[in-house]
Amino acid sequence: MSSPVLVNELHDGVRRLTLNRPERRNALNAELVDALTQAFRDVRNDPHTRVVILSGTGEKAFCAGADLDPAAAALGPFGLHQSRAGFIALLTAMRDCGRPIVARLAGPAVAGGLGLVAAADMAIAADDIELSTPEVKRGLFPMMIMALIARNVGRKHALELVLTGAAISATRAAEIGLINRAVPRAELDVAVDALANDLASLSPIVLQLGRQAFYTMEDLPLDQALQYLCGQLTVNTLTEDASEGLMAFVQKRKPEWTGK
Repeated sequence: MSSPVLVNELHDGVRRLTLNRPERRNALNAELVDALTQAFRDVRNDPHTRVVILSGTGEKAFCAGADLDPAAAALGPFGLHQSRAGFIALLTAMRDCGRPIVARLAGPAVAGGLGLVAAADMAIAADDIELSTPEVKRGLFPMMIMALIARNVGRKHALELVLTGAAISATRAAEIGLINRAVPRAELDVAVDALANDLASLSPIVLQLGRQAFYTMEDLPLDQALQYLCGQLTVNTLTEDASEGLMAFVQKRKPEWTGK
């Protein structure tokens, strides 16, 4: 369901989650973090959702990171530390939602906002935006999102991002693998919708199995990863959609997925 800080819409299997705090450059406060976390948890059990597009209202920012509201200081050091657990819960909910997540970047992704981009499965950006982790310039370090950045790009690119805090263009972000591609602003929605619709047309159970397998195996030693994936392939072949896909290929027709 939509809330004042998060627009939640579903159409033809594509769920659009839009950060809706344009007056704060879509910065993440506790309300927005909680709303996003619940939305991704709900997606996991929603058979109607095939793919999620994560976006931000307006073009000033996809997400400016954590909301630096001075009132938050009233929580004290321990309270602030505990509040950060909410962001971890959000990143975990994104990983565990069981659906492909495509980030749509019509504005800059900064700090924790770049963390959301790194947590998404794919990302497409307008080629005139920038991405950055400027925390180090404020005497802080992008500790939590560093784990995600390091899983998206090579070591030296990751260290350049987090140690310098320098902004990079969307084109450069695509070159190093932080996003999938940068496109002219006028083509952004066409590119995002085309990708989302392609994903929505595939078997939801096969995508869920494959996506979960990817995130499980990525940190396993090679021998363990191969054994695990062999077992997951067997599970895949036992699904109704695997049989339907093969039959449709033989019969030269479009498959009719059941999600089973």
